[in-house]
Amino acid sequence: MLKPPAVRPGDRVAVIAPASSAKVERIDGGLEALRALGYDAVEAKHARGRVEPYFSGTVDERLEDLYAAFADDDVKAIICTRGGYGSNYLLEQLDLTLIRSHPKPLLGYSDLTTLQTHLLDKTGLIAFHGPMAAADFYRDDGVHLPSLEAALTGGEAGVRAAEGLRVLRPGMARGTLYGGCLSILTAALGTPFAPETEGKVLFLEDVSARPYQVDRMLRQLILAGKLDGVTGIIFGEMLDCHSPGTDPGLLEAVIRRVLDWFDGPIAIGLRSGHVSRQNVTLPLGIRVELNLEGEPVLQYLEPAVQV
Repeated sequence: MLKPPAVRPGDRVAVIAPASSAKVERIDGGLEALRALGYDAVEAKHARGRVEPYFSGTVDERLEDLYAAFADDDVKAIICTRGGYGSNYLLEQLDLTLIRSHPKPLLGYSDLTTLQTHLLDKTGLIAFHGPMAAADFYRDDGVHLPSLEAALTGGEAGVRAAEGLRVLRPGMARGTLYGGCLSILTAALGTPFAPETEGKVLFLEDVSARPYQVDRMLRQLILAGKLDGVTGIIFGEMLDCHSPGTDPGLLEAVIRRVLDWFDGPIAIGLRSGHVSRQNVTLPLGIRVELNLEGEPVLQYLEPAVQV
């Protein structure tokens, strides 16, 4: 486990675009919001870039910005503009030695999932599954500030019903918090960047996936052996993951059926990643306890940063 130094208001944060291009006005709004929170927000050289058909820059340009942000000792945290698609082009060329030598929080979700889990798996660097500049910070109600502050400063933290957590199957589990966007995790199966899930409390979230598609992706994880050794499972808000004209409870019924063999506790509703409001920052790689015996609680057992 590689914990970065704590980050506090006044520190410099770099905004980078490792995947798709973002709307300029949203980048501006995100930078303004970060500065209003007290951070010295600076944008990477190619943060506003656009390369056909949908990237923010060439692979070399995006790697240049990523490496510059990690190597700059004045930069204390790195925040992605958005996900979209394209960070998988960076995986084979990542300079893990450089990143390991300059640990710092990298905030993102969606397409950034495999980038984050790969860095966690291979360097031990804690991943911060949380708000992005041009996806969440630019929105008035886009960021859950208590979890962001706790994750970056090392304050005591946990996730409860107020952050959307609900019980699907009661129980208690301990393990390392891990996961991200379900469709991105399944896309990495069969590659050198497949998620390493054993012994983990697994967080899975997605957006606009029909219940049968969630079923298929869970089955893919099961058939790949990626739920073997998992101690507990937490689903996200699963924003717009429904089929028009069907029972609103279909998704939860599907999850219960597909995971009827799973012995551990299962929760749903945690607002992190693709969410309707107040994106919760989840530090992936820390030890946690998931208690679904009464009022649902995901309790952090250690800070995510050096304090």
